[in-house]
Amino acid sequence: MGMDYYNILKVNRNASDDDLKRAYKRLAMIWHPDKNPVNKREAEAKFKQISEAYDVLSDPQKRQIYDLYGEEALKSGQFPPPPKSSSSSSSSRTHQQFHHTQRQHPTSFRFNPRDADDIYAEFFGSDGGGAGGSGGGRGAGYKDGFFRTPNGAAFGGTGRKAAAVENVLPCNLEELYKGVKKKMKISRTIYDAFGKSRNLEEILTIEIKPGWKKGTKITFPEKGNQEPGIIPADLIFVVDEKPHALYKRDGNDLVVNQEITLLEALTGKTLVITTLDGRNLMVPLTDVIKPGAEMVVPNEGMPISKEPGKKGNLVVKFDVKYPSRLTPEQKSDLRRVLGGIS
Repeated sequence: MGMDYYNILKVNRNASDDDLKRAYKRLAMIWHPDKNPVNKREAEAKFKQISEAYDVLSDPQKRQIYDLYGEEALKSGQFPPPPKSSSSSSSSRTHQQFHHTQRQHPTSFRFNPRDADDIYAEFFGSDGGGAGGSGGGRGAGYKDGFFRTPNGAAFGGTGRKAAAVENVLPCNLEELYKGVKKKMKISRTIYDAFGKSRNLEEILTIEIKPGWKKGTKITFPEKGNQEPGIIPADLIFVVDEKPHALYKRDGNDLVVNQEITLLEALTGKTLVITTLDGRNLMVPLTDVIKPGAEMVVPNEGMPISKEPGKKGNLVVKFDVKYPSRLTPEQKSDLRRVLGGIS
């Protein structure tokens, strides 16, 4: 007895296309060799079985031959003659209809299994391992960037390349300060081996490095829509900076506006400023602060992406709040205290 494809995918015999897709997805994620570095050999064998089972059961012709005659017949292309019985039960009718077409086209069926990595790439894109590509395994996700038709012809990859597609990637200052991984769901049109187009959904991971500036571009090669004869467009994400309630960015520096009272400006104060990574920064004011004055705190600005460990400056701009009115007593007290100060 050969392999039981239904059992391998853990689906029942009347599983629908969606059932098969769900089962394949779940099992392929568990058994992909890249996810099993320890028992890689076992995982590879299991992954191949899962792919073969999905390949056979998701193809109506392969599935019909397998259901009627089993794995041996499917792979050898040899089918037993149709049963002689004249019974009109549905199963023998299927046998006869099937054999009728087989006799007319004796060579119409040859078992041609699909590559396991190609099937995986159709579901998950090539980031999950499998076929390589440019940009650290982020290419088109198919063997050498082409979509192969059964006779070995290829479409895509030969003609001109579609214009790059740009998308804005909004980031807040905290994310650009600390760095962050963002996951973007994309949907693109691809063509299968038979020239049929379909939508493929994929998750791309974008790693924002600390200190990246507005306008930084991240390119995913050939992740745009595909059209026959045209190389898919590169997908480009462009970093944009969302406004922040407290800070403004000026190159590698961070600027913060700070309002203090006239009394604090004259007599001093310790400011507590919350940094973008959530620390409380103590900034003591000991000198007299004049309106419009600025104070520079070194190495508390934005990280400098090209020089890890280094940061720009934090610039504190002061606004001195004057009292709106003074009582006669306050005025005479101030004259007495400030009279001799020039």
